[in-house]
Amino acid sequence: MQEILNEINWAVIAPLLVIQGILLIVALIDWARADNTNGPKWMWFIIIVFLNIIGPVLYFIFGRSKD
Repeated sequence: MQEILNEINWAVIAPLLVIQGILLIVALIDWARADNTNGPKWMWFIIIVFLNIIGPVLYFIFGRSKD
């Protein structure tokens, strides 16, 4: 296991983890403040949390209500 961790190129992985964290936090804050979403609110929570980078992006593209 230690060998695998030593072989990982953290210069590539670290920015992706930071981007994922920021997207997740911003999407969840927006989701919590939204009165209406396109579709059930609980569904967007599951998508945001469990689909990593793609989930928050999908929420911002399709889930946010235009009201």
